[in-house]
Amino acid sequence: MQSERAYVGIGGNLDDPVCQVRRAFQALAALPASRCVARSPLYRTTPVGGPPGQPHYVNAVAALDTALDPDELLTALQEIENAQGRIRNVRWGPRTLDLDLLLYGALIRDDPRLTLPHPRLHERAFVLYPLYDIAPTLRLPGRGRLREWLARCPPLDMTRLDSQD
Repeated sequence: MQSERAYVGIGGNLDDPVCQVRRAFQALAALPASRCVARSPLYRTTPVGGPPGQPHYVNAVAALDTALDPDELLTALQEIENAQGRIRNVRWGPRTLDLDLLLYGALIRDDPRLTLPHPRLHERAFVLYPLYDIAPTLRLPGRGRLREWLARCPPLDMTRLDSQD
């Protein structure tokens, strides 16, 4: 079965977010027909959007080589979120875990279930910097080089945590 390189954004700000992100890395590594080939360092970031007064987030990105198709992968990501206590009641609100399918090979897709590349990927430092850590030469389908988007998005209110995470 042919595999594709997919990138998954990981974040959370409830119930020990460092632990939540580490558990997510483990769950991603255990996905069927998939192999986790890279994981970024963790970053502590200020919440973007959503209700005020939220705790800081911990964010990271994982690279997977997967034979799951994009819909199967999205379903698996949502199952991991649910297993880690994700409750969807406030858009951009606090959460134990958020897993976003950022890229799936060079696929460009826009439908009610899934948009690829992720629609705000190129605007969010908390995604761009960890993505750059593991894929500095990456091209974003339909948008150009990751390095160019990184230059437009300063890492405001981001702190890189221990690089061994």
